[in-house]
Order: sequence, then C-alpha cells, then structure tokens
Amino acid sequence: MHFLRLAILTLVGHLSMVLAKKGPITVAYVEVNSNSIDNTARYQLADGSNVFDIAIIFASNLHYNNSHATWYNNPNVQAILDKAAAEIKPLQQKGIKVLLSLLGGGTGKGIANFASAKEAAAFAKKAAYQVHTYGLDGVDFDDEYADYGSNGMPPANAQSFGWFLEALRKELPDKLITLYNIGPAAQYLSEGNATVGGMLNYSWNPYYGSFSPPAIPGLKKKQLGAAAIAIEGTAVDTAKKLATETLQQGYGVYLTYNLANGNQSDYVGAFAQVLYGQSTKYVPFP
Repeated sequence: MHFLRLAILTLVGHLSMVLAKKGPITVAYVEVNSNSIDNTARYQLADGSNVFDIAIIFASNLHYNNSHATWYNNPNVQAILDKAAAEIKPLQQKGIKVLLSLLGGGTGKGIANFASAKEAAAFAKKAAYQVHTYGLDGVDFDDEYADYGSNGMPPANAQSFGWFLEALRKELPDKLITLYNIGPAAQYLSEGNATVGGMLNYSWNPYYGSFSPPAIPGLKKKQLGAAAIAIEGTAVDTAKKLATETLQQGYGVYLTYNLANGNQSDYVGAFAQVLYGQSTKYVPFP
C-alpha cells in the first residue's frame, strides 16, 4: 500500500507540473533588484495552470576586463542564483521556465561587437556556464545600454551576434535562447538569414503598449511576441486589446514587464481572461 500511495502521489505531482493551457505563452520580466521572481508562480488560472510560462530574471550585465567580455551578476541577481534550490527550482517544478537576462553594462562592450567568431565563442561559454551552474532553462538577451564605441571599444558589427548565437546554440542545444528585439544585435539579426535567426527560440517586441512583431528570418509567428505591456504601466484596456490582437493574428507570445510584489490579479486577470478564457486567482507560493 505504501508503494501504491507513493506512485499515486508521484503521478499526481507529475500531472500538475505538465498541466498545459491553450493559447499563447505569457512571459514576465521581473526586476529582481526590487521584486521577487516567485511572483510569477502566484497567478493561477481557474483550471490550475500558470498564467506565466516564462520568468526572466532581470538582469545581468555584460562588462569587460582588458577588452574581454565578462558576465556580471549584481548582488541581487547573484543572491537568487546562489539560492537556486529555493528560488528557481520551485518555479520549474510548477512548470515555469526560468531564464536569466543579459543587459549591456554601459562599458562600451556588447554582444554586437565581438571582433571574431573565436571571441564570440569564448563569451558563449560564459553564458552557458550561468545556465549549467544554476540549473536555468535558458538565457535572454537585451542589447541596450552597451554604449558601443565608448571606452576605446569598437562599434557594433553585423557578424557579432550571429557568431555568438551559433556558438551558444552549440553550448546549449536543448535550452531556451530568447531576444528582446532591440539594439544593434536585433537589427543585424533581422537583416541576416533564417539559419542564424532560427537558432533563437523566441523574440519579442520591446515597446510597451504597442503591437509590433519582430521581423527575424527563421522564426514563425508562434515564436514571436508582437504585444508588449508594462504591468500597471500600460492601460488595462490597452493590455486587453493587445491580447485580442495576439489571438486574432496568431502570435505565440504575450510579453509583460515589471511584475511587482503584491497582488496584481485584477490587472493580470484582465489580459489573462482574453488570452485563455479563464479567471485568474492569486495563490500562495511556495
């Protein structure tokens, strides 16, 4: 009887983890300097599935040391990573993918100015180290605030991000690689070929309150987020309108930014009702 009970509990737990809703995935960037990443697990649809499918820790920074690109986690980001068993694993067990985002660091060095494929590959190993060391589901890239060309660094170039993606996909063949569609990296990728762009899993619109699908060769509508909102910063009627457009036009991602501490279920529930046809409740976690 003990073994039967254990098997049943294991099966129930497994089913709860894989419970899938119909519709686009919803992504949440969380500013972890002031908010908790576990907020993404507190919003549940009526059928028990998660409102948020991907939680993004925002953000690490690209710095440089003697002209070599380095991956920097500020103390708040590093604290989450160091406590991955308590901060990341419970989200994953609930079925939420957890990604770490990389942002420019204002140092003149960015992901769009590696001088060679070898240099890009060296940084790809550093990105993969973050994923493997902390048990993440992937990485996200946001090519803002690099200040390309300052501090004696070279300007952005068209080959850099392509080299980097090719190297990173080899390092992370089964992980998520996503792009916030902004900056030179996004521009050059949109002008590139489908083989390189197809190494991404998803890309999304960076302009909150608007509907603007990324134009990246190699990505299908189901991999694109055309709608983007800032939670509580975008008017709720606009958030609902963008959710409707997402469904009507067949895009696979609905992007949100700044999921904050506290109960925001009225706002979250408004766009989730449109996307999934279900009510939203704010639940304890863990």
